[in-house]
Amino acid sequence: MRETSLQLRHARCFEGITRNTDDASSGGVDTLAYSAGVSETHPTPQPVQPEASTQGEPERSEPCEQAASPTRALRSDAERTVRTILEAAERVLSKNPAATMEQIAEEAGVARTTVHRRFSSREALVDAMAAWATRQFAAAVEAANPENTPPLVALYQVTANVLRVKSDWGFAMSRALSADPEVARVHADVEKRCTLLFERARSAGVLRADVDDVWAKRAYYALIHETVQSRDGDPDALAVRLVDTLLRGLGAGQSLT
Repeated sequence: MRETSLQLRHARCFEGITRNTDDASSGGVDTLAYSAGVSETHPTPQPVQPEASTQGEPERSEPCEQAASPTRALRSDAERTVRTILEAAERVLSKNPAATMEQIAEEAGVARTTVHRRFSSREALVDAMAAWATRQFAAAVEAANPENTPPLVALYQVTANVLRVKSDWGFAMSRALSADPEVARVHADVEKRCTLLFERARSAGVLRADVDDVWAKRAYYALIHETVQSRDGDPDALAVRLVDTLLRGLGAGQSLT
């Protein structure tokens, strides 16, 4: 009975590896470009730790645990390839929006067929870039924790994070269509959090009590847009300059300099 059970576990393990490997080699990992699979925060797969022996025997991994490592490594390689292609596409298309898939492949250092396996068309690649940039935009705001960080600090941190994403993914961000449900959801969430941050800033005395929130946000967004267009300077230094400009016009006396 024990031998039959072990054989069954081996068979199931082998089937899982075969299925995952086939999916990856046939282009099944293309969905990584549209999901959180290629996120920077995606956890790096860790080796499975073997269970401690209770009989004084040497520790050993179960058969499925041993076999799972190559599959995870294959998936990790696929994610890195997708990320490399997306970054190369941003560099190439930001300089030449009419660039071909071949030019993008050359910049990424991969074969043209590799790009086509991951993305069925140039349009699919651009859509993947927009989806990736949108997630980075949301993560940039989230990382600043604007609901709990002191308002002045949060205003600076949100600004620096957003400038970095918009500078690194300018082309992709410009292709993020507001009609897309995910893009619309992210922008609505960011708008809500920005409104709350400005309300907190006013309550804390960072902004004047008579400041109109709608006008303040429009001025803030315009400053971000113009700063990104200039493309000169480090995002952190630019964030200080931008927030200081905002506060000198709308602030209640505080500034970053």
